[in-house]
Amino acid sequence: MKLRTRVVTAAAATVLAVVAASTAWFSPAVAQPAAAPAAALPSVNMEATVKAAQIDPRRADSTLTPGAKSSVLLVEQALQAKHLLDAQWVDGYFGTKTIDAYAQFQKSLGYTGLDANGLPGKTSLTTLGQGRFTVTNVIGPGSRIDLGGGIVINTRTQNMITEAERLLGRTLTLSQGSYNPGGDPTSAGTHDGGGVVDISVDGMTAATRTAVARVLREVGFAAWVRNPSQGDWPWHIHAAAISDTDLSTQAQNQVGDYYLGMNGLANRGPDDGPQVPIRTWEEYQRA
Repeated sequence: MKLRTRVVTAAAATVLAVVAASTAWFSPAVAQPAAAPAAALPSVNMEATVKAAQIDPRRADSTLTPGAKSSVLLVEQALQAKHLLDAQWVDGYFGTKTIDAYAQFQKSLGYTGLDANGLPGKTSLTTLGQGRFTVTNVIGPGSRIDLGGGIVINTRTQNMITEAERLLGRTLTLSQGSYNPGGDPTSAGTHDGGGVVDISVDGMTAATRTAVARVLREVGFAAWVRNPSQGDWPWHIHAAAISDTDLSTQAQNQVGDYYLGMNGLANRGPDDGPQVPIRTWEEYQRA
């Protein structure tokens, strides 16, 4: 009796094993809990940030540049985390303290000269944001172009001038280009960096000079007709490409003053140029 029981039990075990093996192929897998998605990083709008970095340092108050606060705050928080900016200046206002802090960050990356001018560039801004934010609406001056005769500009400036010429139906002659440190003492350093040109007005009537300045403003320049009564220079049109990240400090100040309704001169007088909606080259292209 005991032997029979053992035989039956063994047979039953064999049957169960065969059944289990034959049904294993359709047994549902045990669901594993899904990994939580990584939180998306916030973004810094480079266009808005650079615009604020030009305008805010020139304000007499702490009015924020429209559309830039959230991006500027992220930049300032990152600078504070690197012990380059005190907490009291983390306020969404890209004033002189933030400009200085950003310039120090650029220098910490080994940058010098125009690359450490306090205006966020693509590489430095991306590096600052690692693990903290991404960068959108990226802008940059492009490569330098030698036009001959000692006149050098960058690709962005060239594209802006080409569009202005198309709208005007005439060719513009540059009497001074960019990247010309010390080349013209009367320029007060505005031509030391990129984005700034002087345009000859030889043969132009007063109406034509104004029309040229207007179109230059329309495509994204802060542009003024200059005359000999304002300084030691001949009649010409002075134009600074808004938001060119290679702008010298002096040219940055001119652009900021332009936004604030001034003439871009040391006296910070009222703007004497044709009135048009102010916009950057990128904003013009989108429009």
